[in-house]
Amino acid sequence: MTSLLGAVLVTAMVVFFILQPVVKGLQASLAREDDELTDTEARKRVALLALRDVEFDFLSGKLDEEDYRNLKGEFTAEALAALEAHEAALDGTATEGDEDLEAEIALARESLRGGVPCGECGYGNAPGSRFCSSCGSGLTRGASAGHSPATA
Repeated sequence: MTSLLGAVLVTAMVVFFILQPVVKGLQASLAREDDELTDTEARKRVALLALRDVEFDFLSGKLDEEDYRNLKGEFTAEALAALEAHEAALDGTATEGDEDLEAEIALARESLRGGVPCGECGYGNAPGSRFCSSCGSGLTRGASAGHSPATA
């Protein structure tokens, strides 16, 4: 009987603990806090910590010199790339990855403007497409179903 009472008490405490934020109406903030790391700051921190760990491992004898030099070269290159990305983010200049992303966004916008929307999923396909790039359905010209099928 006491074990059953104990199990009910533990279950009630767990349910209370889980439901407490909901009952109190607590919500997670959607705004970025000043002490939160951006993606570039986090990448920089991880790269520098990895470089530090390689140094410690070599000095403590966990790595031989060849492995140390290989890892140090790899992590140094990664840290430099992270630092450059962080500097570019602070300066507002675009990096190579940003240029690729901007080109992809421009392509998507162009396909939405002059392309063929899919009647099934709504995906904007490139002009002249006969099949949807997203779901594979056959495309028709125009937005309404009454138009004739696309020809290539």
